[in-house]
Amino acid sequence: MPKPCAIASPASSTTMTPSDQRRLHPWSWLFVLLQQLKQFIAPIVLAFFFGGDRNELWPLIGVGVLTVTAALQYLTYRWSVGPDGLTIRSGWLHRQRREIPYSRIHNVSVEQSVLHRLFGVAELRLDSAGGQKPEATMRVLKMEDALALERLIRHRGVAQSSTDASSDAAPETQELLALSPAEVLRLGLISNRGLLVLAGAWAASTQFSPRLPQRLFESWGRAMFGWAEEHHFGIAQYAIAAATLIVALLALMRLLSIVIALLQYYGFRLTEEGTRLTVERGLLARSRSSAGRRRLQAWTLREGVMHRLLKRRSLFVDTAGAGDSEGRKSRALHEPAPIATPATCDELIEHLLPDAGWGALEWHRLHPRSAVRYFLSSVPFSIALVVASTWYFGPVGLLTLAWLGWSWFVARKHAQHAGYAINARLVAVRGGWWSRHWRFAEIDKLQALRLSHGPLDRRWGMATLWLDTASASAMAPPLRIAHLREAEARALCDDLARRLAARKLRW
Repeated sequence: MPKPCAIASPASSTTMTPSDQRRLHPWSWLFVLLQQLKQFIAPIVLAFFFGGDRNELWPLIGVGVLTVTAALQYLTYRWSVGPDGLTIRSGWLHRQRREIPYSRIHNVSVEQSVLHRLFGVAELRLDSAGGQKPEATMRVLKMEDALALERLIRHRGVAQSSTDASSDAAPETQELLALSPAEVLRLGLISNRGLLVLAGAWAASTQFSPRLPQRLFESWGRAMFGWAEEHHFGIAQYAIAAATLIVALLALMRLLSIVIALLQYYGFRLTEEGTRLTVERGLLARSRSSAGRRRLQAWTLREGVMHRLLKRRSLFVDTAGAGDSEGRKSRALHEPAPIATPATCDELIEHLLPDAGWGALEWHRLHPRSAVRYFLSSVPFSIALVVASTWYFGPVGLLTLAWLGWSWFVARKHAQHAGYAINARLVAVRGGWWSRHWRFAEIDKLQALRLSHGPLDRRWGMATLWLDTASASAMAPPLRIAHLREAEARALCDDLARRLAARKLRW
């Protein structure tokens, strides 16, 4: 497989100095137009095919209006580099001027789609601490300008937030992790992204033809079972056919997962330059995301069944100010190690959290009745399953009572693995059984504490301690210590509260 054309190193790009107002790339209007068409293509198509008058000029008029809008955005958009920050002017009737200090820009992303690479341009996105929307999205710049501006923001931001005069010097770039093609293939085997593709294809097919999936399965069923009846197949043959079909679907899902992993993570590199981390990845579309180490909030270490079979783990991190109004994480430094050996993950954590004592944490067990508490949370579902099965299948449905035994077995496994650890710098929790996870954060990054206990918890003397940071991923497990002895939970909450009050919050 040929190696993709990587995004050039910013060290080799042109140096950007304070200047007069600059324009975007001359082809930026085209990319703005394409972005707008993505939002309005569905209404235009519906108006063309289902409109009452069927006037063929309406779609052309709509595209023309969007083209004029994109051209006006290009003509009125200006940006300039100053000694302390960027100045961006935009708007025709309603004009805006944005002043963005370098020190307030915490996440910098440079992205190249296939079309970007054909034109030699890139999209630059700047995120601040707050928020839900980016401070600026430059669509699009010349590739060398985008890299030079990224480098300028990194170095000027460090210089403004540091009293060390030597901070203006270009720090050395250190590679922390690089994924080989073999590691990317392992990542594809581990991930379940192929299932999402099949589910999306199913949903899309039902939109175009609600009966299309049903017709496909009916056709396959008639062909298969008709052939089976002709050869007098029995239950064993039907079972073998069903098993082979399931295996084929699983193989297809894994194949799709491998393809998606190659497209997204081929050429993955995690580098460190000064106090900033940069992730670069992608086969056809390349992306480059950069964030300061101080923006890293909470960490998640995952280990599923396939991880254990391949002796690998995955490391994720929540970054403050990395999300947007749509909750996207693609441009943020969200996966410093999509896949790596356990030793490599531990080394990376020790490097990024020096002197935090990750490898020497002392883990504590939960309440002795935590297994019962885990089990009781699954009882309503188990009862509903038994009732539904008995109502539909009759007395045979009572066999689903075995699910209660399985639920008790799983609850005990969860309780055996669950625990928490705390030292002078870190607070960590672990959980799971079939798929395990470790969730941890620096105490200086905690923002709030919450102690909760329901009626059953109060009866058994239990409590749960919730720990909040500046940013939390919806896909990550919560940072909480569940099913503690109530006295232990209260003492731990009071101790952490005193520490937070005595320390300055580090963003």
